[in-house]
Amino acid sequence: MAERLAAVTGATGFLGRHLVRELAARGWRVRILARRDPIHPLWRDLEVEVVPGDLGDDAALAALCRDADVVVHGAGLIKARDRRAFFAVNVEGARRLAQLTPAAMLLVSSLAAREPGLSDYAASKRGGENAARGHLGPRLNIARPPALYGPDDPETLPLFRLAASSSVLPLFDPKARLAMMHVVDAARQIAALADKPTGFSVTLSDHRPEGYGWREILQTAAAVFDAQPRFVRTPGLVLTALAAGGRLAQGLGVPAILSPGKARELLHLDWSVRPDEQPLDLPAPLFDLAQGFLNTVEGYKTGGVMFGRAHRRAKDAVVPLGGTA
Repeated sequence: MAERLAAVTGATGFLGRHLVRELAARGWRVRILARRDPIHPLWRDLEVEVVPGDLGDDAALAALCRDADVVVHGAGLIKARDRRAFFAVNVEGARRLAQLTPAAMLLVSSLAAREPGLSDYAASKRGGENAARGHLGPRLNIARPPALYGPDDPETLPLFRLAASSSVLPLFDPKARLAMMHVVDAARQIAALADKPTGFSVTLSDHRPEGYGWREILQTAAAVFDAQPRFVRTPGLVLTALAAGGRLAQGLGVPAILSPGKARELLHLDWSVRPDEQPLDLPAPLFDLAQGFLNTVEGYKTGGVMFGRAHRRAKDAVVPLGGTA
């Protein structure tokens, strides 16, 4: 039987690096779109075909998709200088790729797409889904990951720096629930979806689809550093005010992760995953929140990040659920 080919965009990103590895582990031959030949420790033992180019290059997209059994579209922006920049990549990129793929597409979207009115990012992720669906119809599959974390993620690093350095942590609305997921678990589930029949939309989660409260998230992060912080109930207006600095940075043309839209996302009360959003059986998560956070901090330290506080040993960090060190 001929080896199956998965064509992947966003392969060099935080999630994409793990996704390529998981696809290869499931027997896929992997072809990726990249501006340059990538080198990463995760791929040291893999053979990956590279098509030079980006989402604005139709010839490169056509070469990427040629003879592919599935196209996994993971490329996208999570921060941008303005709404137009978000839409140029997250919507138009999905549209261009959908127009050129002869195969089924697995679009890696975001749980944020469920609430497109909250932010430009959320609107662009929903827009990308709609644009791809307009061209592919039932050949489109959608995976919506929740908030992801894991080694090498620059966007969640501030959370761990705060947990390591502060004896007082902010506590936002106690009714809020946020689904979260280790990047390895997300990659495993997305790779499994590449084998599924077409026409589905599924939201991913760890073993807690109902999500976590702010106190549990911050306490779990602090526990990595053996810290026992005090919590201070913090109005959402404080986060909104901090996001004003992100708006200023965006006005100067600098992408900022804490924008007013991101603040609205963070303050949204319901990022839980409903049962009807998980219609398919997928690989069980390897990491719970405590194990995942420990693993994440070990990864940061391996990459040279210094936190200034001792934390638990690596062997405690990397034991997955039901696994061994």
